[in-house]
Amino acid sequence: MPKMPRLRKARLRLRLRLRLPTRLRELRLPSLRLPRTRRGQRRGAQAVMVGCVLALTPATWMHTTADARIRSVADVPARDVAVVFGAGLRDGTPTPYLAHRLDAAAELYEGGKVKVVLVTGDNSREEYDEPDAMRTYLTARGVPDGRIVSDYAGFDTWDSCVRARKIFGVERAVLVTQGFHVRRAVALCRAAGVDSYGVGVAERRDVTWYYGGVRELAAAGKAALDTVTRPDPHFLGPRETGVTEALASEGR
Repeated sequence: MPKMPRLRKARLRLRLRLRLPTRLRELRLPSLRLPRTRRGQRRGAQAVMVGCVLALTPATWMHTTADARIRSVADVPARDVAVVFGAGLRDGTPTPYLAHRLDAAAELYEGGKVKVVLVTGDNSREEYDEPDAMRTYLTARGVPDGRIVSDYAGFDTWDSCVRARKIFGVERAVLVTQGFHVRRAVALCRAAGVDSYGVGVAERRDVTWYYGGVRELAAAGKAALDTVTRPDPHFLGPRETGVTEALASEGR
């Protein structure tokens, strides 16, 4: 069968387009109308500038609050307690990002920078237990089980900070998390009453790292709101003595 000439193909496509329902052919996308007057253009530019300032204010607040308190494992001031925030499980074991946080916490303990490690994470489902997985990992790294305290209701950063202060009685701590999250953690824990320094764990810049960085821009707004409204955690519960008992048992 001879090939259809290009001209006939073009005419055929044109006929098919002309047979489309009238409503589809008459559909028009709304056009963006820019202000025509100088006054309108000036107001539009001002609105964009205000929007940018409002969007960046929470992130600026976080950096101003936390930058001077971000240290490395080697130079962070000694504190009784290290707080390690959960970062997900994979097949019941810590994800690489969480494992790196726990490695840093183990180094802090081995170096005498902290005496107790408070692991805070999600255990809202029976089959998902971040704190126990974190405890298992730390004991395998040589941290004594009696020096690890579990917070099973650390559902987000604000909850973990408030519970560290109100439930576990932590007044000063080293916070261990990734670099893109550490400023928010320090700012929120300080707002919750925990005098904090942060250790930002370095990571290779993969998709997860970039996602975390972008997510922090949005999370900064919620963090600023939390410090103003100071909501109760999802679950507060009674006071727990795990940290106090672990510190009291030191040297026994």
